[in-house]
Amino acid sequence: MTPTLLRQHPSHTGPAPRADRDARARDWSEIQERMLVPLHESVYERLEVGPATRLLGLRCGSGLALLTAASRGAAVTGVDSARPELLALARQRLLPDAWSARTRARGRIVDGSPGDAADAETPPFTLVTAFEPIGCTTGDAERLGALLSAATPLAAHGAAVVLTGWGPPERCATSSVLRVAATPADPPHGAGGRRPARRDDLEEVVRRAGLRPAGSGRVACPFGYADPDSAVRGLLSTGLFDATIAATDQAQVDKDLREALHPYRRQDGTVWMPNVFRYLIARVP
Repeated sequence: MTPTLLRQHPSHTGPAPRADRDARARDWSEIQERMLVPLHESVYERLEVGPATRLLGLRCGSGLALLTAASRGAAVTGVDSARPELLALARQRLLPDAWSARTRARGRIVDGSPGDAADAETPPFTLVTAFEPIGCTTGDAERLGALLSAATPLAAHGAAVVLTGWGPPERCATSSVLRVAATPADPPHGAGGRRPARRDDLEEVVRRAGLRPAGSGRVACPFGYADPDSAVRGLLSTGLFDATIAATDQAQVDKDLREALHPYRRQDGTVWMPNVFRYLIARVP
């Protein structure tokens, strides 16, 4: 299977204490989120993102992809829901007091759905991005389709829409580590259950959304960590191990993760896992 490691998912174990959620959000933004920077930059370079770009980022999390686009001059709006601790970090990144008022005006963070990101007076977006890769859990493609259905009416005719997914499992070392996340209570095809990635996942989402495919690409995004401790913290920040922790315990999951990471530990103590991600560009009719 090809799991999605790069975003927090809802926990089935009930709400975590606030301190734990804040710590996990920091681990996400400081350790794990940066692993997709090559993907962000490759997409932005191909689409020539710059001052003329009005970008809507779906499930923006703590906003690193938005910050990269803003640094190229784009006006960015990030949308997310149910993860206030991540959005707080996104606001710190995009709206610091040290920035000029003109720069701050080019960045917005919206706690809600895509429909909350614009009104009748807001110019249409020229680019919509969904940098959360699909191809892990049952229903992830359908959830992305629902987001696109809400977002594409806000986009201009011919606007680009970017979807992302994992590459072939044999080229994604991290997929073997995510086997730790499987538990006996994890239904193979139920809500939140694991499923193998399919080759045409992205194309199917685009077809159902009524968009027109306009290109694709693959980008190497290795997961590199300073040491096993950082690797474990980064992986746990995704939220994918919450159900396993509930079914066993935190210490057992930590131990299993360290064992799964052992083949990727180098002589200097760092952890290095090669991965390939795929993106698909579509156009709004």
